[in-house]
Amino acid sequence: MEQPVPADYQRIDGPRHSSLWGKRLAPYLLSLPAGLWLLLLFVVPVFMMLTMSLKNCNPASGACTMAWHWGEFGQVLSLYHTQFIVSLEFAAAATLVDLVISYPIAYWIAFYGGRKKNFFLMMLLVPFFVSFVIRTLVWQFILSDNGFFIGFLQRHHLVSSNFHVLGTGVAVVAGLAYNYLPFTALPLYVALERIDRKVLDAAYDLYANRRTAFLKVIVPLSIPGVFAAFLLTFIPAFGDYINQQILGGTSNVMIGTVIQSLFLATSDYAGGAALSVILLLVSLVGIWSYAKVLGSRSIEEYL
Repeated sequence: MEQPVPADYQRIDGPRHSSLWGKRLAPYLLSLPAGLWLLLLFVVPVFMMLTMSLKNCNPASGACTMAWHWGEFGQVLSLYHTQFIVSLEFAAAATLVDLVISYPIAYWIAFYGGRKKNFFLMMLLVPFFVSFVIRTLVWQFILSDNGFFIGFLQRHHLVSSNFHVLGTGVAVVAGLAYNYLPFTALPLYVALERIDRKVLDAAYDLYANRRTAFLKVIVPLSIPGVFAAFLLTFIPAFGDYINQQILGGTSNVMIGTVIQSLFLATSDYAGGAALSVILLLVSLVGIWSYAKVLGSRSIEEYL
């Protein structure tokens, strides 16, 4: 028999319809704060920087007019290509130093730290709770001619009295390597910690010794973490200027120092913005290459 349709049928189905729309909108509403954060503090500044690089600015008055001057990028590259090369060399050297130092540390904590892994990680990070500038100034004191390290070597006649490190590229690389060490150690630790120990047991069952298991199993499985650590260390070190100004003196100028000078000293906003855009493009190329080789999932896991 046919049953009459209730008069409030639409009213009964209404809450279900609203609930369905609520479930569809929930992910977007939850991601709205993060989206606004990225929009205001990343997308808008990058757009303004790109716009500024295409303007003609008067250094005397600071006034800028839109001229769509794409040639600014070629001009700054021709003027400051030496600083770009120096920055690449220093950042690459500091990153390699950090990889050599951090890999054994991360390996030991991941495989032999036991229940005290969190404690060892905290001890690794405690020095970096201090201000970046203060740590660099302390490094300046250590490397100065009358400092703890160089002064000790000179007093014991292990080096000549004219030997000095401060004001050289070695000091800048040392400062970069020290200040960005956690950016290398933590991704390496995550990669090593996620290695399934059963894989190592299988290698030992196949008569592999510790050295062979390390080279044939652990190292290949930790490659995504190595690449992530390289990116996280190289990119900020490439644009750094504090270490160069404090430890390097007036020689071996890095591109970050040039950008800081163009913005704050000479008021060449277009040139500084153009160099900043080029640095951003270098970073994006590195991230794109990482995603192309290892996949975007690895970026989400390690970055």
